[in-house]
Amino acid sequence: MQKAINFLDWIGEKTGVIVGWIAVLLAIIIGMDVIIRYIFQFTYVWMIEIEIYLFGMLFLLASGYTFKYEKHVRVDVFYTKLSKKRKAWIDLLGGVFLLIPWCYVAIVSSWYYGAFSFMIGESSPQPGGLPALYILKFCITLGFVFLLLQGVSHILKSIQIIFNKEE
Repeated sequence: MQKAINFLDWIGEKTGVIVGWIAVLLAIIIGMDVIIRYIFQFTYVWMIEIEIYLFGMLFLLASGYTFKYEKHVRVDVFYTKLSKKRKAWIDLLGGVFLLIPWCYVAIVSSWYYGAFSFMIGESSPQPGGLPALYILKFCITLGFVFLLLQGVSHILKSIQIIFNKEE
C-alpha cells in the first residue's frame, strides 16, 4: 500500500512542478503583453488567449497538487477538533462516497466535451485567435484525473491511519 501511496504522491508532486513552470510562463507572457500594449499601443488576440489558456490550465492541472498539501477550500468547523483517527474516517468516507464518484462524473463528461471539440476542430471564434480549443477542454479531464489519483492516495493514507499503520 505504501508503494502505491508513494507513486501517487510522486505523480502529484511532478504535476505541481510542471504547473509551477506554467505559472512562470504565464507571468512572462503577461509581462510581454503589458509592454507591447503600453509601448506600442496594441495587443495580439492570440497572446490574450494564451494567457487565458495558461491561467485555466494552472488551476485545472494543479488540483491534485493542491489536494496533496490540503490547500483546497474546506469548511473546518468541526473537522479541526476531531482526533486523527476520526479525521481519517471522514476523509475515507468523503473520498469514497463523494470525491471518487464526482471525479468519475467529471472525467467522463469532460472527456466527451473535449472529444466533441476535437472532432469538430474547434478553435477560437476571434479573428487571429488560437486554434485547438480542445486542448484546454481536455485539461479539464486531466485535472480531474490528477485530483482522482491524489484522492486515492489520500484514501489509502486514511486507511493506514485507521488501522494504525501510519508512516
